[in-house]
Amino acid sequence: MRRRNWKRVNPTSLRHAMELCLEHGREKKNLSVDRVADLMGMASKYTIYKWLENGRMPAVMIRPFEHACGATFITQYIGASAQKLLIDIPAGQPASQDDLLTLQSTLNDAVTLLAQFYKGNLESEEVMAGLTTAMGQLAGHRCNVEKAPAPELGLFVGGDE
Repeated sequence: MRRRNWKRVNPTSLRHAMELCLEHGREKKNLSVDRVADLMGMASKYTIYKWLENGRMPAVMIRPFEHACGATFITQYIGASAQKLLIDIPAGQPASQDDLLTLQSTLNDAVTLLAQFYKGNLESEEVMAGLTTAMGQLAGHRCNVEKAPAPELGLFVGGDE
């Protein structure tokens, strides 16, 4: 079975975002729903199942849930539903050659998706996911360029000095 590229996954609903968080926790951290509930400080896993069933979660529980699962799909969905683009804050490190090749590949994929969409061969959800990924990567590089004149201090970076 082919592994999922979690950087390219975009939730389509709040329920889907919660399911993605749990799948990410299961795949990347080997967490069961019992363990997620335990990490959140909840007495019962059945509360999480109830949230999944009706697609609702209290706002104060979103961050603990995402932290336990190791993914931010709920936050991404909420931002996207408000027509906002969310990106990870870049570390301010110079981009490697591999980073630039990945960006180029993502941009090429986005343009290909757009061309296929305008020909009528693709649905809008797949195209929007590809475009969001490309815009997020570009925005991250923009932040790196913006921070280049005054880079961040590497206070917690280990070194042999």
